[in-house]
Amino acid sequence: MSPAARPSVGAMPAGARNAITDVPGVTVGHVTLADGPVQTGVTMVRPHGGDMFRDKLPAASVVLNGFGKSIGLVQVDELGQLETPIGLTNTLNVGTVGTALIRRAIRENPEIGRRTSTVNPVVFECNDGHLNDIQGLHVTEGHALAALDACAAEFARGAVGAGRGMSCYGLKGGIGSASRRMTLDRREFHLGALVLANFGRLADLTIAGRPLGAELAGAEDMAERGSVIVVLITDVPLDHRQLRRVAMRASVGLVRTGSHLGHGSGDIALAVSNAEPIRHAEKSDLVARRVLNENRIDALFRAAAEATEDAVLDALYAAESVTGRDGNRRVALRDRI
Repeated sequence: MSPAARPSVGAMPAGARNAITDVPGVTVGHVTLADGPVQTGVTMVRPHGGDMFRDKLPAASVVLNGFGKSIGLVQVDELGQLETPIGLTNTLNVGTVGTALIRRAIRENPEIGRRTSTVNPVVFECNDGHLNDIQGLHVTEGHALAALDACAAEFARGAVGAGRGMSCYGLKGGIGSASRRMTLDRREFHLGALVLANFGRLADLTIAGRPLGAELAGAEDMAERGSVIVVLITDVPLDHRQLRRVAMRASVGLVRTGSHLGHGSGDIALAVSNAEPIRHAEKSDLVARRVLNENRIDALFRAAAEATEDAVLDALYAAESVTGRDGNRRVALRDRI
């Protein structure tokens, strides 16, 4: 079953790719490690094609449930800015990917930490230890940099990159993406979502409003555990406060798929606008910036909810079955229906 065969959800139109890269300037890259007990990888998201340190972006995060080990969010929410690409990997390799982002930023900006401020890498994680030999720390800085260099508008979904070893609703999970289009002031804009889906109980899985998980689970029972990372990027000009409100609506999309944001799940959303970069070396005391009329923000709320739900389904439908560490196996949804 191809990713395109998944049921449509929501009322808003999708972008041309139905992916986060429908937002102009956004690219995604992976490095996938798939060799016996090693089932892991790294995914990078570039919110624009320039130098993220020199041209930062408004951003905000929301921790829906904090069982997670991400880095960089304290500064993002204090300053309301993102200044590196976004890294995704497994739990124990967060530091490695963060170091790679720092090295790349220093290479491109040698003044970092000497004649100007240090750099704040943002890296998210989920635990892929069921399928992957997570103690092996197999993701290297080289892998992270290769994923950064591989970023493109067209990218694979499913059991790839950081999603290689992930599980979702007791099935094979991984990377999923979707987008929604909207018109504001007679111009077309997009909001895109990318998820690292590693959460949920099979019995709870709901697809396009249908409680399919109950049919698939049978006598199976398992606790809600795992994590999900949601990255939302839009070309609508939003400030930090508005982006935090949009990020919160990712929870609506997750709940529509059956999640109740369980105790053991690290559920985090990051929202970014690439419409109005913030110059690192700004000279003016006062800076004029456009922002969305608050009375129009419902369009962004609905887009965030729909794109998040659709991206989770994309991860499930795109994934292949994988056997990994100690013979542990996760069966793909397409092999169960």
